[in-house]
Amino acid sequence: MLWPPLPCPLPLNDSYWVWLFGFGFSFEGAEMSVVCLTDFEAHARERLSKSTWDYIEGGAGEGFTRDDNIAAFKKIRLRPRYLKDVSQVDTRTTIQGEEISAPICIAPTGFHCLAWPDGETSTARAAQAAGICYITSTYASCTLEDIVAAAPRGFRWFQLYVQPDRQLNKQLVQRVESLGFRALVITVDVPKLGNRRHDIRNQLNLKTNLLLKDLRSPQEVDALPEVVAAVKGKLEVYLDGGVRTGNDVLKALALGAKCVFLGRPVLWGLACKGEHGVGEVLNILKDEFHTSMALTGCRSVAEINQDLIQFSRL
Repeated sequence: MLWPPLPCPLPLNDSYWVWLFGFGFSFEGAEMSVVCLTDFEAHARERLSKSTWDYIEGGAGEGFTRDDNIAAFKKIRLRPRYLKDVSQVDTRTTIQGEEISAPICIAPTGFHCLAWPDGETSTARAAQAAGICYITSTYASCTLEDIVAAAPRGFRWFQLYVQPDRQLNKQLVQRVESLGFRALVITVDVPKLGNRRHDIRNQLNLKTNLLLKDLRSPQEVDALPEVVAAVKGKLEVYLDGGVRTGNDVLKALALGAKCVFLGRPVLWGLACKGEHGVGEVLNILKDEFHTSMALTGCRSVAEINQDLIQFSRL
């Protein structure tokens, strides 16, 4: 018997927690709330088939570069700043001259219909609502026309896998230009498809179906300062890979990135709740980034700099 007695029975179709003298009791079968990106990851894994989950989460070879990207962020610590007026914190910035609500955009991943029936059209609508850029993949599972129709006011770029047939490339570029895509994102590091072991075991044909772009160099965060120094301010530098928290976003910007792009977390949100799930993933990351800015004394993105971080000795 619960003490003190509850005033009325609780329905079990929602999530409820009863706190009695410091002890938490949960009702099984209720839908858990999600408060961070890893919550979405756990829920997506439960909802998707094994082959689809392996397809999304897998990398080429042993997959250690994927894990290294996440681990690299954990080696960096933020320096808090106190006694600064952060009552107003502005997360807005620009990429290629276009304003976005936060330096958090959507990377090109393909075949979103594996995660949600409406696929890329849901992703595009969520990006439009969030006021950010969405890079559509060459291997989108929805037509480019449907994606544009779903989010006609969206800020969109197109990721191109250059084909051996130059005429085909030309036709594709002309098509995306006519549809209002504002930039090309050209993949240059996949001369040969990687050995994606899980997909081979699951008998997925990767010669015709490619889900995730494999732009994964080991510990991209560590390489950021070197890349930023090499371009000497002539180009904007973006980071894609391993971003899981708002702290990660601030760390990437402090090391010189102009913006970060999300891949897998967007697919997690899509698998859980479609357009609304993608929106929640973006909002969680934005809120965390806003908090990180406030705690480091940054009132605007322009105030983020390398003085805000230090590398852990661990």
